[in-house]
Amino acid sequence: MSRKCYFTGKKTTAGRSYARRGKAKYLGGVGRKITGKTKRKFKPNIQKVRAMVDGKPVRIQVSAKSIRNGLIVKPPKRIWKPPEQEESE
Repeated sequence: MSRKCYFTGKKTTAGRSYARRGKAKYLGGVGRKITGKTKRKFKPNIQKVRAMVDGKPVRIQVSAKSIRNGLIVKPPKRIWKPPEQEESE
């Protein structure tokens, strides 16, 4: 299953990490220089939750932001009790 939010569509995106050296000009140096660029991934904060989708409780992957914003509706708690057995005489 892909790392993608059911509601917002957030997914892993690509980016770069910059390695720099030197001293900033405002601190009295000659400026910061980029010495390398490496690929990296920005991963969304995806959680597995049980939510009501089309009136049925299903387990879906949603971002933490959509949980905070109240986009998901949690299913009601299951109240199950074992059936009482009648005593036979």
